[in-house]
Amino acid sequence: MPPGSIVLAVPPLSLYLHLPWCVRKCPYCDFNSHALKGELPETDYVAALLHDLDQDLPRVAGRCVESVFFGGGTPSLFRPESIACILGEAHRRLPFVAEVEVTLEANPGTVERGRFAEYRAAGITRLSIGVQSFNPRHLQALGRIHSTAEAVLAAEEAHAAGLANFNLDLMYGLPGQDVLGARTDMERALSLAPAHLSHYQLTLEPNTLFYAHPPELPPDEQVWRMQQECQTLLYNRGYAQYEISAYARAGRQCRHNLNYWRFGDYLGIGAGAHGKLTSASRDSIVRLCKVRHPAAYLRDAGTPAGIGGITQVTAAERTFEFMLNRLRLMQAFVAADFESATGLSFSRIQATLEQARTAGLMEMTDGQWRTTLRGQAYLNDLQAYFLPEAVAAYLDTPEAGCTAQPGNYGYT
Repeated sequence: MPPGSIVLAVPPLSLYLHLPWCVRKCPYCDFNSHALKGELPETDYVAALLHDLDQDLPRVAGRCVESVFFGGGTPSLFRPESIACILGEAHRRLPFVAEVEVTLEANPGTVERGRFAEYRAAGITRLSIGVQSFNPRHLQALGRIHSTAEAVLAAEEAHAAGLANFNLDLMYGLPGQDVLGARTDMERALSLAPAHLSHYQLTLEPNTLFYAHPPELPPDEQVWRMQQECQTLLYNRGYAQYEISAYARAGRQCRHNLNYWRFGDYLGIGAGAHGKLTSASRDSIVRLCKVRHPAAYLRDAGTPAGIGGITQVTAAERTFEFMLNRLRLMQAFVAADFESATGLSFSRIQATLEQARTAGLMEMTDGQWRTTLRGQAYLNDLQAYFLPEAVAAYLDTPEAGCTAQPGNYGYT
């Protein structure tokens, strides 16, 4: 290989397992989740997951798993015995690093007393508890099945089970919520001493009930005050923001999500699960998705029909996807981070970064680039700078000092 050539590096590998059922579909949720009708097909679905994993194994031969995440749906609908079986069989097929992080998403309304201790015995090391609010009126508006008391009990149970490394999901900007209400929710959450807190604004996503029938949400200036006051509370309690909506005590950042945001690799196992896998020898990054509907997945998992699609990630897509994720992090990045993750020259984005810096959305010190506070506030606008068509259009202008044509950037 010629001196100075850019080499695509193989990043860390995570394992994501999608368990798609929930008791009731929330009106704001756009995930591939399905309200359970009848008996949970637990045994059959566990078998399907393992068939699915077996089919993907050749794509990750010789690699170690650094984190595992059970997402949904509501994974805590599955018995601890089933979770133990999945983890044991996955570990038998794939090496795990010694201190592997294993997260289980849990709904407070589906967790029986003492069950977190059983999940810990099954191999879970971290919980992510979907609280969203402690206000009964807001819980009802969000379609949540749990009560305030059950949310508090879930956190207490996590501590009692020795799973103090847990996350609480908390929303703000809810229908009928004011600044005091958002602050009260945050204070209640912090009183439960989570290791990690995800704090994000309610948004109306396509293909959701809220999108079809929008509730009245607080005005933007009030939502901004909610965010500011809650961030102050978090900082004062020792939680550092490391991602646009994630805060953690020292050493308690979610390693699984960090791998996503750093453009790492992951196996996606389960109905509708997505994966991203890198081959340095082929200079290739591929994305895979599995069939979405649980019935089709149960029938076809582990066969070619169970693959919903396999696509090569083009150079233009690598550029955008790296920046889409990395700009969410508070941590700076350098040219080598971009080049090793994408296999592309940093010159590809340098002019666009300078554009963003001129707009006050990015800053650079000693070659380290990071999102400014303004950039965090206008993250969607910042990310749009790196859309494939935006990068290609700018690189083809005289002021960019570049004669490359859009066709060089994966366009057809």
